[in-house]
Amino acid sequence: MTELKFQAQKQELKPGITVIQDVTNNNAPLKYAGLKLIQLQKDATYTETLNQIEVCVVALSGHINVVEGEHHFENIGTRDSVFAKRPTDSVYISNDHTYQVTAVTEKAEVVLCYAPSSKQLPTKLISAADNTIEDRGNHSIKRHVHNILPEDNPSANSLLVVEVYTDGGNFSSYPPHRHDHDNLPTESSLEEIYLHKIEPKQGFVFHRVYTDDRSLDETMSVENNDVVVVPKGYHPVGVPDGYNSYYLNVMAGPVRTWKFHNDPDHEWILHRK
Repeated sequence: MTELKFQAQKQELKPGITVIQDVTNNNAPLKYAGLKLIQLQKDATYTETLNQIEVCVVALSGHINVVEGEHHFENIGTRDSVFAKRPTDSVYISNDHTYQVTAVTEKAEVVLCYAPSSKQLPTKLISAADNTIEDRGNHSIKRHVHNILPEDNPSANSLLVVEVYTDGGNFSSYPPHRHDHDNLPTESSLEEIYLHKIEPKQGFVFHRVYTDDRSLDETMSVENNDVVVVPKGYHPVGVPDGYNSYYLNVMAGPVRTWKFHNDPDHEWILHRK
């Protein structure tokens, strides 16, 4: 069985810094996308040197300072919890740079989104106001979206980053769709990582990943801070009644564009009145 689900674990990197998730091509069936979830106590500083990768530093909750060279972004972040449903601040940094993230508040949670990069681009603050916001779907497939690094934002070489909220009783990433065929302009090849959060925290969601021939077909019960990776296939998410879902998506592939193909068995759902 392919390892697609990564349960949340706490590993103290050093005093004040805890790693909850660290998903790379070394431990997941991925070539392009990566993700790290860290928790910082006040004044703790996480430092990283990038090689041939880029990063989007997302201030999930709490406030942080981000420093890269002469670039200083102070007290960024907009919320105490992702379920405030407000866009947040992020910072894009391209390859061959060293950066630091320091917690300003008593605690801060940060997601580091990674993808390959060979061309240096300017380090850039992506403020909450820069996020585009949209609502998708109807009936029981409604979700609320914050686009942090969409394809029409040229700030990154490879990364696509988005936040999605789905209320209890709804499905998301639905109808099931895939983006694993290099068949532009109709479909692009993109790996995807989901970082899941659930409110209240004791809840769970269901996440299925499957291909047309069912050579890959896994349905997972996913809990707070778990990660699901999608190297290929369709990947719908179902949220039980009484719980609300948040997930952060990282997508990356050979071409930075999101063109998807709906499962033809279920595409009819889009045409209901």
